[in-house]
Amino acid sequence: MKKSFRIVFCCFFIKFVSGFSRLNMIEQIEFALRPQRRGFHLVTEEVLSHLPALPRQGVLHLFVKHTSCALTINENFDPSVRTDLAGIYDRMVPENAPYYIHTDEGPDDMPSHAKSTMTGVSLSIPITNGRLNLGTWQGIYLCEFRNHGGARKIVATIWS
Repeated sequence: MKKSFRIVFCCFFIKFVSGFSRLNMIEQIEFALRPQRRGFHLVTEEVLSHLPALPRQGVLHLFVKHTSCALTINENFDPSVRTDLAGIYDRMVPENAPYYIHTDEGPDDMPSHAKSTMTGVSLSIPITNGRLNLGTWQGIYLCEFRNHGGARKIVATIWS
């Protein structure tokens, strides 16, 4: 019984590992998004402009190298969604809260760190037929939580 389990497990493991050999390429690009004012900004086209041609199938992983902004996917059509999200976040995590200890970098700094933690700094998006496989109304957002955050560095990894 134990011997057959080992053989089955070994066959499964070899098959599982050999499946990874089908990955043709992993490509990584680092670029900066242009500076944005505080708020939620649709950046799908800007991100795509920095990428090479996408593979037929794969995954695009995006990672922002900062602790006071975030990446997310949300509504790409109605700009009032972005305005409402900014209002929601500002009410959930206000500036100048008396319990903040980390205040040396200005009133928007600690709330920016908290908002970044709540939202996240990375995304994975499937690639199908050479295009991002987003829903009809979905787009990539840069969530800029600082009043003057500057250019934001992105690492894009394309798995095909």
